[in-house]
Amino acid sequence: MTLIRESTEISLGEGYASYEIDSEKPLKLKLTGTGHSDAFIRILNCPELTVTAEAGEGAQMTVLFWNGNTDKMHASEKYTVKRDAALKVAYAEVEQADTERNTDIELAETGASAVLSSAVLTGVRKEFNVRVASLAPHTDGRMQNYSVVLKGGRYVMHATGEIVKGAVRSESHQTSRALCFDEGMTSEILPILLIDENDVQASHATSLGRVDEDQLYYMQSRGLTPKQCTALISTGYLMPVTQVIDNPQLRDELKEELERKISELCSM
Repeated sequence: MTLIRESTEISLGEGYASYEIDSEKPLKLKLTGTGHSDAFIRILNCPELTVTAEAGEGAQMTVLFWNGNTDKMHASEKYTVKRDAALKVAYAEVEQADTERNTDIELAETGASAVLSSAVLTGVRKEFNVRVASLAPHTDGRMQNYSVVLKGGRYVMHATGEIVKGAVRSESHQTSRALCFDEGMTSEILPILLIDENDVQASHATSLGRVDEDQLYYMQSRGLTPKQCTALISTGYLMPVTQVIDNPQLRDELKEELERKISELCSM
């Protein structure tokens, strides 16, 4: 685990690497991916984080951000994906501190692809403004966002998929799901498709809803407490975010962290 306290540049080479960010002041992080790289970045403390990143030609780059901030954080991120490169960006947002994320991914050259995925469990405000844009032919952008909103929580997801003129045979797909457990919880999902080319594929799927009362009754009739029911349902709802990660070590670490934090929050 490498500790980051100052703005820095990181070259992600082959294999797995882990980092911890702990800074009382705004921090800038520049990432460059070459080869097949997987990075786990745990944010312990940082009021404002700015990330610029590039997945170089032919690279396969995965970055997982685990936000452990206990105070409000603002993040602004810009990713560029080069020819035949594949980028995966995943967020785990389960700490009960307000967060605002603005993420911009540009598929800049032919054959570039990106997957942006998030898992959010919140009783506070979590706001996302994300964009994945195809700027070249034969590119593929996907977004998969899952959230569980607890009492007092507010979840906002503005997701934009864009295909510009000339980006033929490109794809833009997005799925966003929000689950609420009770009254007084707010979810807002705004899926946007900006398509300026005919020979493409694009779609979006959105669902917002409350937990099925019959399902809760059935689980409690089998001896589970309401808090245990909340933890089990939340775990099943958020776990799909782990499927975007190919590296077994990174995927298992995310699963363990999610299970631990969900159990902790739902027992409060």
